[in-house]
Amino acid sequence: MANSKVLTRLKDIDYPYSDGQPMGETPEHRDNLAHLIEMLRTWFAQDDQTYVSGNSFLYYVPGNRLRHVSPDVFVVRGIPKTPERRRYLVWEEGKAPDLIIELTSPSTYEEDLEDKFTIYRDILHVQEYFLFDPLHECLEPRLQGFRLRKDGSYAPIRRVKGRLPSKVLGLSLEANGWELRLHDPATDQWLPTPEEVQQALNAERQARLAEQQARLAEQQARLEAEAENERLRKEIDQLRRRNKG
Repeated sequence: MANSKVLTRLKDIDYPYSDGQPMGETPEHRDNLAHLIEMLRTWFAQDDQTYVSGNSFLYYVPGNRLRHVSPDVFVVRGIPKTPERRRYLVWEEGKAPDLIIELTSPSTYEEDLEDKFTIYRDILHVQEYFLFDPLHECLEPRLQGFRLRKDGSYAPIRRVKGRLPSKVLGLSLEANGWELRLHDPATDQWLPTPEEVQQALNAERQARLAEQQARLAEQQARLEAEAENERLRKEIDQLRRRNKG
């Protein structure tokens, strides 16, 4: 009975889902955050047991509204991707994120490298933790990655061809200017950003439109040629009749 009452009280607690802060500190942070979430959701589109989210509160102590973090991007393997969570309660989901990406800045890098580093490693046991400095203001190197060892410590992830491989994602992370790109080693290509997807769709539509216009022009030219041939045939017939007369 006591446990039932405790669970009821925990469910009645209102865990906030927003701090009212903007999604990103700069356009580069904002765009990276939005691009990464969209690219990862597309990458795992056929996997119903992978949840991708970010910029939302993640609570890790039942009943304590103050014990939370807000990862920029996180991926959880082995839980349903739907429904969308306004907040992430670790004890309800049954597990913490497998991967977290933080987009650092001068105002957050100390927390990302100290407080969050400790929480992700020692409390949440996040398998892979990546940090990226879009404007290269505070991290050297600007892209860093850590993988959880069996002893519970974080070991730096070694670069492969200039990229940091992620076992959780099956992808590699690579800095390209202010962008953090995701690379598919199977195809040796970057995953397209939402803008690149839209550009490709626009180019495809333009190509289809140009093809349709070319077919219409060809059809119109054929009709005009047939009409001209018919006109000439009639003129010839008229001339023949006149000559016979």
